[in-house]
Amino acid sequence: MRKLYLAISLLVLASMVLAACQPQAVEVVKTVVVEKEGETVVITATPEAAPAEEAGPKTLRLNLGPGDVPTIDPALATDTSSTQINILTMVGLTRQDEVTTETKPGMAKEWTISEDGLTYTFKLRDDVTWVKYDGTQVVQVTDCEGNPRKVTANDFKYGILRTLAPATASDYAYVLAFALKGAADYNAGKTEDPETVGVKVIDDYTLELTFNEPAAYNAQIAGMWVAYAQPSWLIDGDDCTEARGDRWTETGFFQGYGPYTLKEWVHDSYITLIKNPFWPGTEDIPQAKIDEVTFTMLDEVPAFAEYEAGNMDATGVPLADIDRVKADPTLSAELEIAPVQCTYYYGFNTKAPVVDDVRVRLALSKAIDRQGLIDNVLKGGQEPAQWFSRPGLAGAPTIDKFPDLGVKYDPEGAKALLDEYLKEKNLTADQLDLTLMFNTSSGHQKIAEAIQQMWKDNLGVNVKLVNQEWKVYLKTIKGKDTPQIWRLGWCQDYPDANNFIREVFSLGGSGNPDEDPKDGVPDGGINLLDEAFEAKVREAARELDPAKRVQLYAEAEDMLVVKNAAIAPIYWYTRVTVTKPYVQRTFSVLGGQEAIYKWDIKK
Repeated sequence: MRKLYLAISLLVLASMVLAACQPQAVEVVKTVVVEKEGETVVITATPEAAPAEEAGPKTLRLNLGPGDVPTIDPALATDTSSTQINILTMVGLTRQDEVTTETKPGMAKEWTISEDGLTYTFKLRDDVTWVKYDGTQVVQVTDCEGNPRKVTANDFKYGILRTLAPATASDYAYVLAFALKGAADYNAGKTEDPETVGVKVIDDYTLELTFNEPAAYNAQIAGMWVAYAQPSWLIDGDDCTEARGDRWTETGFFQGYGPYTLKEWVHDSYITLIKNPFWPGTEDIPQAKIDEVTFTMLDEVPAFAEYEAGNMDATGVPLADIDRVKADPTLSAELEIAPVQCTYYYGFNTKAPVVDDVRVRLALSKAIDRQGLIDNVLKGGQEPAQWFSRPGLAGAPTIDKFPDLGVKYDPEGAKALLDEYLKEKNLTADQLDLTLMFNTSSGHQKIAEAIQQMWKDNLGVNVKLVNQEWKVYLKTIKGKDTPQIWRLGWCQDYPDANNFIREVFSLGGSGNPDEDPKDGVPDGGINLLDEAFEAKVREAARELDPAKRVQLYAEAEDMLVVKNAAIAPIYWYTRVTVTKPYVQRTFSVLGGQEAIYKWDIKK
């Protein structure tokens, strides 16, 4: 009789693998020993490795600057913080490439233009739905029958007409009012019939826009946030949705359809966006790779401290730290300095005491040493601005062809202009009561203090400095009590001089608002009414010959910064940004409109 003896033993061997942000791995080896008729057979088996734990969500931490985001309602947005959120949570008919500035398809797959160049017919995507964050995840918005609500041509028409409606009081409606047929009268309340506006729904996914002029930038205007689709059922309500009115953009209510949607907005603190898994992705607007983006609302100094502490992934460099960053081997490798299509300027309220005289305004402008400011304070490769429209825009003058255009540093000329004014008024320079207002920011304060000293040294004028929080400040500088001197920056909405000099400083523009368009009188900003200037920018907008167009805009710039001296252009921007090396990103030249849906994090 043969005997079979079986002995089984279990041997556990552990080897630990150390990896950043990864749990320890344990390898289990089973050894079976079999005795058979005096022979020993050892069988060793290693089980399949357990699947690696999935990495957590990719999160990005950025900063928008001090003060709350004024709004994320595309009909009401006017500033770069607001529009940054807009372009991530919604998509226009077209979209501007953030690096090349080219016009790309957005919600419109394609479009055709009529022979006269006035009518654009946009064919929309039919696979995009409205979404919201329900407190746990992003879900599709459904209609009263329970079907997902798709983004349609009717949503775009509603958005355009809501932006233009006088009751909405959109500060940026002027863009559409200038561009679209019949929009100016509708926006001014001269007609209450929305069908007089050049926006027509052909079918659910075909929209027709009719413009006033056959301009090359029409397709770009069609893609701006003021012309985004807006959720009528959420704002006005319907049979199954409660009307939220102006509160539709708050946490828990917001609905969008872009690569991201709103997760949480804690006012005056932070705003968090979450990836929209229902955005189908396109060649130009891909599905987001980063799961969540949190924007804080800090001054650049504490934001940069957070960056150095590892709590921020990208941020601007404070003026006081630029030399140190450039000299630091690690930070300098993370630094990006490059031009962006923006202009920094001081505006004058031309109806306010003292600065209601053009000699005072021009003297203050000529007394600014722009290159000295760049060399000693800014240190970011900015360029002195002699006029407003940044060179590189279509139609904008350039320094090489117009070296003497605009305003330059001329302390002697500035002193002569002011002395003439003082003699006429029987005053001394130290008797002038002048105030410069800027939005709260350590960087803007350093610039204001430097220019304040230039005015003291070159003109003998003592200018007081005051500041306001961003959201309040925007209302102040466009209201009836606009301060004597105020600062602002302007970044392109589309790359054309028309978007700068005309859409900002023409009557009813962003920097020359007209609260009651029926009276044709400006009510804030620079408070300028100059018929020759108005005629010049309208002529330039209609001109099709590129060379003639540049000449017309050059003449308009001279009217703005010399003849009227309604603003003091100071510098043409650069971006001065640090980014952690694990962030793969693009760098936008648009000024505050980053295409974060193209970014990734690789740790």
